[in-house]
Amino acid sequence: MPRLEIILTHGTSRPFDPFDREAQFRESVGKTLTDLLDEFTTLRHSNLTKLESLQLTESDLSLEGTHPAFGTVTAGQLIATWTTHDLAHIIQISRTMARRYKEEVGPWAQYLSVMA
Repeated sequence: MPRLEIILTHGTSRPFDPFDREAQFRESVGKTLTDLLDEFTTLRHSNLTKLESLQLTESDLSLEGTHPAFGTVTAGQLIATWTTHDLAHIIQISRTMARRYKEEVGPWAQYLSVMA
């Protein structure tokens, strides 16, 4: 949401703030799985409520911002990245769940790409 707010408020005149891709590991130390899931639920609900309240239009999705590494990006690309990121996690979860059955499927594992 901070990057979307920068696009909507400043456009390309203000680059995005640097993003620490490792912060989640430091900030999760000592938290239980339940704590993390509760925090995720709260943040996701808050962010979806905020996103919905913005009532973005097609023209809003074309608004541009400045990514420090990629250069010019659009609000639509940013939101599509959120969706794709979530789908990547669903794939990771599915693979982990499927691999639990590797021995049970026996020789059919060679035909199941999820087992690779």
